[in-house]
Amino acid sequence: MARKYTPEFKADAIRYFEDHPDMDNHKKAEYLGVPYHTLYGWIKEHRRKERAGEAEPVTGNLTAEEKEILRLKKELRDTQDALEILKKAISILGE
Repeated sequence: MARKYTPEFKADAIRYFEDHPDMDNHKKAEYLGVPYHTLYGWIKEHRRKERAGEAEPVTGNLTAEEKEILRLKKELRDTQDALEILKKAISILGE
């Protein structure tokens, strides 16, 4: 039977994984009581979301500065998306 993990546990496991780079990955999974491939899947998904700019912050309470940084990153992504759309529209209309 598949085990269910809470989002908080997953976030803590990801934080633990990243905070202990000198430790063997299999040992990290064993310490957390999670199968290695399960933990690896969480890490892989988290990194994919980070690259796409969709990752939820893994930290607990955010400071005002961290909240502002997250807001500005989202605003920048939205602006870049709008710019790409406008570039495509201009190239289509210019033809």
